[in-house]
Amino acid sequence: MPALWIAHVTVTDEEAYGRYAKLAGPAIEAHGGHFIARGARYVQLEGNDRARNVVAKFPTLEAAEECYRSDAYQEALDHARNASDRDLVIVETSE
Repeated sequence: MPALWIAHVTVTDEEAYGRYAKLAGPAIEAHGGHFIARGARYVQLEGNDRARNVVAKFPTLEAAEECYRSDAYQEALDHARNASDRDLVIVETSE
């Protein structure tokens, strides 16, 4: 079953986060993922507001998790760790 990678992000260092984004995209694509929402308009109804919301769709939950744990994504993530506050979850879909 497909899975969604859902990230809620507050960027604290635009330059460093830009380096993350440049590397993360190819890592996600290499694992069969593609973005379906990235930094678009949103409405916060409950919980903590994070100004950047990203959703990527992967062929399986396992592919999304493999992406996260991959050397390529971890290299990208090194740039985001001190440049953002993030929440990330992978959710299997029913479609």
